[in-house]
Amino acid sequence: MSCVDLKGKTILVTGVAGFIGANLVKRLFADVEKVTVIGIDNMNDYYDVRLKDARLAELSERPSFIFVKGSIADKELITEIFEKYKPQIVVNLAAQAGVRYSITNPDAYIESNLIGFYNILEVCRHSYDGGCTGVEHLVYASSSSVYGSNKKVPYSTDDKVDNPVSLYAATKKSNELLAHAYSKLYNIPSTGLRFFTVYGPAGRPDMAYFGFTNKLHEGKTIQIFNYGNCKRDFTYIDDIVEGIVRVIQKAPDREKGEDGLPLPPHKIYNIGNNSPENLLDFVQILSEELVRVGVIPEDYDFEAHKELVPMQPGDVPVTYADTSALERDFGFKPSTSLREGLRRFTEWYKEFYL
Repeated sequence: MSCVDLKGKTILVTGVAGFIGANLVKRLFADVEKVTVIGIDNMNDYYDVRLKDARLAELSERPSFIFVKGSIADKELITEIFEKYKPQIVVNLAAQAGVRYSITNPDAYIESNLIGFYNILEVCRHSYDGGCTGVEHLVYASSSSVYGSNKKVPYSTDDKVDNPVSLYAATKKSNELLAHAYSKLYNIPSTGLRFFTVYGPAGRPDMAYFGFTNKLHEGKTIQIFNYGNCKRDFTYIDDIVEGIVRVIQKAPDREKGEDGLPLPPHKIYNIGNNSPENLLDFVQILSEELVRVGVIPEDYDFEAHKELVPMQPGDVPVTYADTSALERDFGFKPSTSLREGLRRFTEWYKEFYL
């Protein structure tokens, strides 16, 4: 792998007002000298825009942060950004997220996840002239959803992932295929990261832990799918960001094969906690932490507010990351416990909403 020095570099982060994007940029500013970040986000209302505004306001306090409001599906805009700022590193986190939403709103996924990612690949391609100039490393978000309903666990990046069970998963698998092809054709070092159920303070309200918290606080019933027989590899946001930062700084090597043509400098890694939690246990820990911080009262009747329901279309019964490749190549394994992560989330929730 080739070392990528971030000092003094210009980094383009798409989806910058999103949960992962904003936390990544905060970390870059904290750790990297003289770094400039160009952030793009369309600021859509898929979830509470106040969260995006709050994240963006914090980032905008930095003089070396430049924000562009717009969509990565706008090829002209993306081209203008590249021509003006000439980023050496690109982290593509912009995507229409959510498995269930993809069933009712497919257009949003094709626009952002396919057309948008294609535009990113194209500008990376045209930035590279065959020498040492241009984009040094493209890092992009994939998802544990690509594993579909694979029966073998833990999920390994060596597993076949040809049976997506949602459009969202299909678009993420497509991203990996496109990146591989562009890496092969144009020698663009790229790394895909399959994230596993990311959670934490100021996270996405469409995620289970956030939605459960809202409903419990409002005295509404929460629905636990597959009758509670689901397991998720919950991964705390700080662990995700630590993984991304380490990956950015090591790009796959540009090498030539026996035919004299480039071997694709393309890698894929899982970033997960390597410790799936049963949803019923997860709800129990969340409820205890909500009581601890005073979001809900100590005498709250949880059993009366829980409903066990069947599996939803597009969902899978278990997610479980094999992180051995991440440990081998980057010396890192996520380690934040679910209780610790949910404690930080509930403390933030109380401060932000109550």
